[in-house]
Parts: sequence; C-alpha cells; structure tokens
Amino acid sequence: EVNTINFLFFVRYRALIFPLLIREGKPTPFFTFVLALLFCAFNGYLQGRSLTTYATYPPGWLGSSRFITGFLGWLIGMAINIHSDHILRNLRKPGETGYKIPRGGMFEYVSGANFFGEILEWFGFALACCTIESFAFALCTLFILSSRARQHHK
Repeated sequence: EVNTINFLFFVRYRALIFPLLIREGKPTPFFTFVLALLFCAFNGYLQGRSLTTYATYPPGWLGSSRFITGFLGWLIGMAINIHSDHILRNLRKPGETGYKIPRGGMFEYVSGANFFGEILEWFGFALACCTIESFAFALCTLFILSSRARQHHK
C-alpha cells in the first residue's frame, strides 16, 4: 500500500503540479506527446496492477532494510528531481531566451541533475517494491533519461 501511495504521489506531481509550474517553454511535438502519454498510461496500469493484484509482502516488510533503503532512495531522488526542476524553471527571467547552464544543487555534480534524480527515484521505488514490473520501469527510465541527459550535456 505504501508503494502504491509513493507511485501515485509522483504521478500526481508530474501530471498535475509540475505542468502548472512551468513558465514558457518549447512546444512539445504532438507525436512525442502521444508516445509519452501512451507510455505513462501503460506504465501506470502495469505498476498499479502489479502492486494491487500480484505483489505480496511478508509481515514486517515495511521495516525491512530493503524497503527502507528503497523508500529513502525514492524520497531523495524525488527531492533532487523537484529541486532540479525548480532550478531549471528559474534559469531565465520572463522573456529571456538562450541557453544557460544550471548551477546549484546536484547540478554542481552532474549536468543532468533532474534526470539523475528521477533515475534514483525509480530505482528506489523498484527496490522498495521488489517487483519485476518496477525494475523494468526503472531500467526503461535509466535508458530513456540517460540518453536525454547525454544530449543535454552536449
């Protein structure tokens, strides 16, 4: 149940809160939007179905080192992700254009701090859930976001 709440919290943040915080930005191509929507809908269904129907946990699971480590990874990853998004949203003043290099937070250590935070978040979630579906999603996230991070770094 805690894993389902974690998953729903992130989805709510990414789908409802994050878009309201974004200022002006580049428009997303419609095809990209549709692919992302389908991927997220499928993943949401897969994670929800897995956690509510198939996943079973022994008594004391919420106190196990695996769950606690995964939960902390998820929490720290989400904090890095949200803070990095905040830094990125505030890079330019209204009306400003052009590329700026983000500074502060995890951007001092990695050029794609927002991507790093989300990857950490989903691997923490996978460790806390210990389901094939959550690990599959963590791997998809790693491959997709590391590719985007490499592009942004260049």
